[in-house]
Amino acid sequence: MKELVYYTMLYDIYGSLLTEKQKEYFEEYYFKNLSLSELASKYNISRNAIHKQLKETLKRLDNYESNLKLALKNEMLENII
Repeated sequence: MKELVYYTMLYDIYGSLLTEKQKEYFEEYYFKNLSLSELASKYNISRNAIHKQLKETLKRLDNYESNLKLALKNEMLENII
């Protein structure tokens, strides 16, 4: 659950930097709770391809945060307020 909240927060911050497909897969998997199999069927690609794309998306979100640290700065501001 903690991981879900973390990645949705990163998605809110850095989502515009992702490709359209990455955004679609992320939103349908994390927000609409579709399974990998359901996504694979919907997009007519393999379950493994969806899994790899989601994994790459999480990696990109982590990379953006490690370089820009916007989520950390936001958290620090919330603590100050």
